[in-house]
Amino acid sequence: MPTGFSIDPDITLASTLDSAFYRDPAAYALARERIFAQTWQWIGDLTDVEARGSLSPRTLLPGLLDEPLLLARDTNDTLHCLSNVCTHRGNILVNEACRADQIRCGYHSRRFDLAGRMTFMPEFAEAKNFPSAADNLPRIPFGEWANCGFAAIDPAAPLSEFLRDMMARPAWLPVDRFDPAPARSRDYTIHAHWALYVDNYLEGFHIPFVHAGLNDIVDYGNYASELFRYANLQVAIARDGELAFDQPSGAPDHGRRVAAYYWWVFPNLMFNFYPWGLSLNVVQPEAIDRTRVAFRSYVWDAAKLDSGAGGALDQVEMEDEAIVEAVQRGMDSCFYRRGRYSPARESGVHHFHRLVCEFMNRR
Repeated sequence: MPTGFSIDPDITLASTLDSAFYRDPAAYALARERIFAQTWQWIGDLTDVEARGSLSPRTLLPGLLDEPLLLARDTNDTLHCLSNVCTHRGNILVNEACRADQIRCGYHSRRFDLAGRMTFMPEFAEAKNFPSAADNLPRIPFGEWANCGFAAIDPAAPLSEFLRDMMARPAWLPVDRFDPAPARSRDYTIHAHWALYVDNYLEGFHIPFVHAGLNDIVDYGNYASELFRYANLQVAIARDGELAFDQPSGAPDHGRRVAAYYWWVFPNLMFNFYPWGLSLNVVQPEAIDRTRVAFRSYVWDAAKLDSGAGGALDQVEMEDEAIVEAVQRGMDSCFYRRGRYSPARESGVHHFHRLVCEFMNRR
């Protein structure tokens, strides 16, 4: 079992994560339990559970955690996040979104109310000490933001601590009114370790060398990162003549020509705010060398689509994938173990690696 991953807190002295983190199957398995099971995961928007009596099955981090969940809105208009596994013999309870006044297992007809309490079970009259609390559906840690749901198995901290800084900075944006745009959503498969994809996202250092089109839009010289406890932010400033946010007086960045806010929340959530709306990216590990990235679009101002820093997302993604897959091949080299950070340009990567080590070394 891999132990002892560490990163010097002084970026001017620090070396990057040991390549074993990206290559060792034991490290990959440990990250599942110590990183992903203890952090918050996006489980989709909540439009299909707005009405009372709504049921909607979800999967917590498909491909890695694969935990079956169920969103249920009861008659008191309270939304619950429950296990979607029957407490009798483990059958999946609900397979597609629907409306109902109870949750009924199709295997042996065990029934639950919409808050997860078991209410009926046939042929159990002789069972002793039945029912008990163990017969109710487990409640899953759950939270909401901007009509999106988030859940966790055993979170290291409340959702508010992970999202607080991101929620505060663009508070002037009407994110609750952003409209889901399924036609603009995409899933990409990258043949690389999930953390290599995150590493690449967290620095603008490569923009002039990898993204020629994006480099024409953003002012690389003024590209900056800001670090928080469980998140960091990259602020991209628009070049003269390029699309930027029209920020109201009192907004934190009023007077700056911001082309995009690139928010990352540990370990695998990316909230990219553009003048047209939000591109939410979820990095989903599927194997040690395969990652699915789900792009979900939420539109605020359709007139600004296909322009500015958020205008050519497919092209930027293809460029990112090519470089990340090349780095994956390099990680297998017997001559590479660790690199160094650019103090000027890679503070976000250093921050991410420090969090990885913090969680991986937990007991």
